[in-house]
Amino acid sequence: MRTTPWVKAAKSTGNGNCVEVRRHAGFIEVRDTKDGGVGPTLRFTAAEFDAFLDGSRNGEFDHLI
Repeated sequence: MRTTPWVKAAKSTGNGNCVEVRRHAGFIEVRDTKDGGVGPTLRFTAAEFDAFLDGSRNGEFDHLI
């Protein structure tokens, strides 16, 4: 299984509201940058992450912000 480096979204700024993602052990992992790499990591299958991204692109979560 391929592991990629952690990547922060380009929209993230220095205000501490940042998340990072990577591929690791067959999963997509998401973490909060404020935790300095020691906090919890959420793990999703590729299909689960794809469904989330699709919902984001289609505005399904816009009511949350």
